[in-house]
Amino acid sequence: MQAHTPVSNPNSQAPFERILIVRLSAMGDVIHTLPAVTALRTAFPAATLGWVIEERWAELLCTLPTPRSGPRSAQRPLADMIHTVQLKNWRRAWSSPQTWEQMAAALSEARAGRYQVAIDFQGAARSALIARWSGAPVIYGFAQPRENVAGMVYSRQVLAQGEHIVEQNLSLAEAVAGCPLSAPPIEFPHDASAEKECERRLQEFGAANFVLLNPGAGWGAKQWPAERYGEVATQLAGDGFKPLVNFGPGEEELAREVQSSSRDAASPISCSLTQLVALTRRAKLFIGGDTGPLHLAAALRVPVVGIYGPTNPARNGPFTTESIVLRSALSITSHTRVKQPEEGLLQITPAQVVAAARKLLETRHG
Repeated sequence: MQAHTPVSNPNSQAPFERILIVRLSAMGDVIHTLPAVTALRTAFPAATLGWVIEERWAELLCTLPTPRSGPRSAQRPLADMIHTVQLKNWRRAWSSPQTWEQMAAALSEARAGRYQVAIDFQGAARSALIARWSGAPVIYGFAQPRENVAGMVYSRQVLAQGEHIVEQNLSLAEAVAGCPLSAPPIEFPHDASAEKECERRLQEFGAANFVLLNPGAGWGAKQWPAERYGEVATQLAGDGFKPLVNFGPGEEELAREVQSSSRDAASPISCSLTQLVALTRRAKLFIGGDTGPLHLAAALRVPVVGIYGPTNPARNGPFTTESIVLRSALSITSHTRVKQPEEGLLQITPAQVVAAARKLLETRHG
């Protein structure tokens, strides 16, 4: 087996001309990877850049139905080629011939990119294997990946630098570039029809000035109670802001509970990813837990009130935006996916969230 030498400050090297990014999911993790990849794009604008991503998150890189490869545009501003996979669906139908055909097609497409280097920002066994299957002769990854087995695939391991995951991802990109990098603002795909639809819906809501609430969470321990979001919405509506409640698939009842608790001051709204970018960009403030929509708001430089429990905001908090993060001293960092809200999370009161929201709103609009 090849020996791996962790590096933190590699010597300068000739830049790779064909680079494959592997970050499959989820929404927040993809967004946390965008600064590092944007830095690589800025440093090496002529490089061919590919990205392997789960189909459900591809809109973060490319609007529909824009072609997934070809000249970059406002609809696909970062990657030259996007290779999508559907690992969850493939696992469910593992024995299906169609599944094997789809897997073979995805693998062939990635290998056809003739990438010189693959960078695994995910650090999981599946992402490392995809990086290997791409045929890239050089594979970069973290020296301490999320799943230890992934490290066996990497030809070059990098010691992560920085506390926040965005900083750590940037340090991995710097190792590939062989020089310091700075992350410019992220450019998300722009779709004119999504922008028009967003404006139309905001007019229907009468929401010229609105705050965006996101009560959903990846698992129960991170989910602040819906009725408390309702209380916050009632207070902010009294301040002259329209509360909109973002919800995704399976969160319809959660959004209705917020609406009911607010005595209909809050209005639920569901969007595609492209539409959510357009909507979030227009928000005066975002309120939510450690979720993908919060990190989208932060990337768009929208002020954020973060309601944190078991996850560590030093690593996963809102990045590069005005923010106030609320976290109880009782909270203990854990990624155990339990159904009930974490004890420390429940110590955060609606009054604290409203006070933080008003402070940010006064700072920006006062």
